[in-house]
Amino acid sequence: MDSRAVPVPNQSLKGETTTEEPGRAGGVVARRSAEIRATVPDLELSTEADADRLLDRATREEVTTTAVLVSACAAALHEFPRVNGAYRDARYEMYARVNVGILIPFEDSQPTATILDAGARSLRELDDELTRLSARARSGELTPPEQAGATFTFSDLGQLGVHRAAGLVPPSQAAMLTAGAIRDVAVVRDGAVLPGHQLTLTLTSDHRIVYGAQAAAFLGRVVELVQT
Repeated sequence: MDSRAVPVPNQSLKGETTTEEPGRAGGVVARRSAEIRATVPDLELSTEADADRLLDRATREEVTTTAVLVSACAAALHEFPRVNGAYRDARYEMYARVNVGILIPFEDSQPTATILDAGARSLRELDDELTRLSARARSGELTPPEQAGATFTFSDLGQLGVHRAAGLVPPSQAAMLTAGAIRDVAVVRDGAVLPGHQLTLTLTSDHRIVYGAQAAAFLGRVVELVQT
């Protein structure tokens, strides 16, 4: 008979255990995340963008870089109907309005506030709406209508110091773009090494409606607009 001791998992090895029930928002995030991973075959593409023009424009217009990035996304969405759509019931749906959902991350929730007709708004209007919606999200005052109708989602995790991140595509949309932090980098221009700025943009798309070449073209167009 083998007398060697067989290790038995012991919860006490982890120390005292406490449990915590997720709040309503946390429960929704957990459920939706699992549903998305189980049902959406996503594709992730990342690229680097020169952020010097982005910073210059934000300073000149006295708006946040987030507003400039949302404006670039909205303009590109008008050119790529499938990215501003969804795969539903074995059909492609393309939407006439460009409504950009803004993911607002908190420690235990991540509400999405919607900017309706984002492509028709000026940078100042976008910036004001971002400020308003963010304040309402932090105070827990976002209403269901303010979170409805998004045709595309944007997340700026650069504000949290993250260089690269990929989001989960909402089931009612075709894609989501995540921006990383703007970084100081050395760039080569005309043979000279100069100081510059870059950021990483990552597009996550539902591969049932937005394929690799389409996703790459859309992401490239966003970069062009950011660098213009």
